[in-house]
Amino acid sequence: MEMSRFFKHTLGVMVLFIANLFSQGLQAQQSKPSEEDYYRLVTLTASKSPSASRSKYWKPSPDGLPLEISGMEFLPDSRLAVAIRKGEIWFIDGVYQEPPVNLVYHRYANALHEPLGLLLHQGDLYTAQRSELTRLRDEDGDQVADSYLTVAKGWGVTGNYHEYAFGPELDGEGNLWVTLNLGMGLTPDQKKRVVPDAPLGYRQGKWRGWGMKLTPDGQWQASCAGMRSPAGIGVNQEGDAFYTDQQGNWVATNSLHHLRDGAFFHHAEALASMDQKGAMVNGIKKVPSGLPLPAALKEFPELCPPAVWFPYKKVGQSATDIVLDESDGKFGPFSGQFFVGEFTQAGMNRVFLEKVGGEYQGACFPFRLGFASAVLRMIQGQDGSLFAGLSNRGWSSLGSASYGLQRLVWTGKMPFEIKEMRAKSDGFELVFTKPVSRASAENLNSYRLSRYTYLYHSSYGSDEIQKADLSVKDAVVSDDGLRVRLRIDGMREHFVHELVAAGVRDLDGSGLLHSDAYYTLNRIPKND
Repeated sequence: MEMSRFFKHTLGVMVLFIANLFSQGLQAQQSKPSEEDYYRLVTLTASKSPSASRSKYWKPSPDGLPLEISGMEFLPDSRLAVAIRKGEIWFIDGVYQEPPVNLVYHRYANALHEPLGLLLHQGDLYTAQRSELTRLRDEDGDQVADSYLTVAKGWGVTGNYHEYAFGPELDGEGNLWVTLNLGMGLTPDQKKRVVPDAPLGYRQGKWRGWGMKLTPDGQWQASCAGMRSPAGIGVNQEGDAFYTDQQGNWVATNSLHHLRDGAFFHHAEALASMDQKGAMVNGIKKVPSGLPLPAALKEFPELCPPAVWFPYKKVGQSATDIVLDESDGKFGPFSGQFFVGEFTQAGMNRVFLEKVGGEYQGACFPFRLGFASAVLRMIQGQDGSLFAGLSNRGWSSLGSASYGLQRLVWTGKMPFEIKEMRAKSDGFELVFTKPVSRASAENLNSYRLSRYTYLYHSSYGSDEIQKADLSVKDAVVSDDGLRVRLRIDGMREHFVHELVAAGVRDLDGSGLLHSDAYYTLNRIPKND
């Protein structure tokens, strides 16, 4: 009888103990910080209502206007100018309202052919249409464009669906950049309109897959080549221009590249134009295929690796626009870094860049998911918030809408993140947004590192190849707790080095909001 009571008592205590653990775990799960806690979304307009929890912030555009945003620019009076795929430019007033219930729309221009960018330059709006770079001018001050002026043209248009023109973007030297999409799957009729007698047997319209720039003195130059789908252009604090590319033939995964004269990036079909007058990429006799990237770079010296690879699905599936955080802290702790739009996953990712041996390389990080549709265009507002122009263009993307406009606002709460990942001669230095718990950061089991590279070939995309786990030998925390120096074995140039720092905690015991980082190591520093 006494033994039975003992077992019943023990069983009861165990049940209470387990229930208490379950309750604590559930509370911890419920209180775990989310991206929304630090960066909240405000929806200005979208194609249809989302879930009921967000519906009060959704407002349709006037008269069913399909606001498939393909370009954005702020006007001096704080109105937001947007280009839409339909071929129009609209001015939207009231975009900083919360909730945005009194937006005012005004049409500025129409009859454009799929504009895919917008820039205020020298008092006028510029946009890249499918066949030209156009300057739009309001001659009489009535807020309607009167003149549609051709600034630059001359690239080929065969009629292929994918022959987009993106831009323009202004770099630090005053050049206007336009990037040209390759034609994909050209029909027999379209092939009649490609570059005749193209070198190496590639068939594309003139300058397809090239980065074009208009210099301040009006020269139109074919600067660099090898692009597949260069959907985004951005400029860093130093004034250097970059573009994003998307996975496909010759392109292992999404990537970020430094635009500069004479560079060849990866897509060989762009070489169809290298014998054209003015081409800054020329003389290539052979393009290898089927080699790991490090081997391809040795055999093909003209090939320039990207500054950053975005590992597929881990950091997006279709990279789009690039915006520099110039908010000086109004958008959180990432001033001076790039944010990159993500089409398929309807989100944004973040990029830290540094120069090693005179060339850019760096790390990418997940940042924010949950947008209503594909993030195609971005711009930073005067308050530091990021505006996202959405359009899935009928392709597949996450989200509850087909198009619209949203605004991402920092809540003022500091996220615990890896702010920077810097290459060192024997490892990496991590810079955090908040001081780390020394015990957790010095524990080598808090980190998991691996490396891999990609195959350079004419087929679609690439798996991660030559994968290897890396050993962390030492982790040294700075006095202020904001930096951790990792010393590792097995670093290799032209490999992505993937870090998962799941065990690192801040002083409150919280883990990282995003514990993974991906560093593209093109050059190992010789000196720290």
